[in-house]
Parts: sequence; C-alpha cells; structure tokens
Amino acid sequence: MKITKQDVEKVAKLARLEVTAAEKEVFAKQLSQVLAHVEKLNEYDTREVEPTTTVMGQVNVFREDVVRPSLTTDKALANAPEREADGFCVPKIIE
Repeated sequence: MKITKQDVEKVAKLARLEVTAAEKEVFAKQLSQVLAHVEKLNEYDTREVEPTTTVMGQVNVFREDVVRPSLTTDKALANAPEREADGFCVPKIIE
C-alpha cells in the first residue's frame, strides 16, 4: 500500500500537526516503507506461534504484599505541622 501526500495531510490534520511540503514527501515515503514491511511480515505463517506479552521472557518482578510491623500513627505524624484525628493538615493554597 502506497501512502500519498494527501494521506499524510489528513493524518497531520487529525493530529493537529503542521508539516511542510518537504516533510509530507518524507513522511509519505517512510510510512509506505513501514506498511510494506508489515505486509512482508503477513506472509509468514504464525498459526503455531503462541501470543506473548514480552519477547524477552521477563516475568513479574514484584514481591508479594506481606503485612509487617511499621511506624505507629503517633511516630509517623510526629513532625507534622498540624494534625487531625487520622492524619495531618496541609495549608490551603487555593482561594
């Protein structure tokens, strides 16, 4: 599929981008090359390939959420300038 300058103009307008005439030429050529590459990839049979979310085999690195002892409310709020029953106050900055 060949991308025309008119296609680039339409996309630029939708994206609210200003592009010069020279940029339209370059972008049309580059986008056509991208689509040609995708068309080439579509020639491969991928029916037996399982979908993946990562190509590097990464796994979730988050630790388990475990309850453990922490600061008491009094210690956590010891340096707060003002305090309410369940937290601290911040000065109002919006009128």
